[in-house]
Amino acid sequence: MREIRIHARAGQGAITTAYILGYAYFLKGFYPYAFPHFGAARMGAPMNAFLRVDTKPVNLRSQIYEPDYVLIVDPTLLKGFNCLGGLKEDGFAIINDTEGFDKSNLNFKKKFYLVPGTKIALETIGRPLANTVLLGAFVGIVSELDLEALIEALKIRFKGEVLEKNILAAKRGFEFIKSIL
Repeated sequence: MREIRIHARAGQGAITTAYILGYAYFLKGFYPYAFPHFGAARMGAPMNAFLRVDTKPVNLRSQIYEPDYVLIVDPTLLKGFNCLGGLKEDGFAIINDTEGFDKSNLNFKKKFYLVPGTKIALETIGRPLANTVLLGAFVGIVSELDLEALIEALKIRFKGEVLEKNILAAKRGFEFIKSIL
């Protein structure tokens, strides 16, 4: 079983991220189970979304404390929360590297990738919503998914111009991560 934890603020698309990624896994023959966890229910409040995927149905319904992968949509959360806590030794984190983000507090021994998600999202979508950029980077790293499955999952969630912009954002995230691997 693979476990993925997503850190964001309410309104930044963490639930959508888990849904799209889960659907991409579903298209590859996996069984996904995605769910959110909210603290205070207000825009901008820290929140998590979780995704478990396996080759058999997922029955475990608890939060994810020891993820294989972590996606951090809002890097300011690294200052007040243990976003990287419990990350497995062979796992990785993808962190949205926004301009002005202080990388010096990432004295972290596990593998992590800094992706300019907000910058790419502004250029492609026109809004600072980095989640599909990070998803593109994610599928560029893991072996069990590919960009085609992600694009098909995006087609389920978005339509029209919004779809086209998100596909472009995902492709740019994919290309970025491939350029640094």
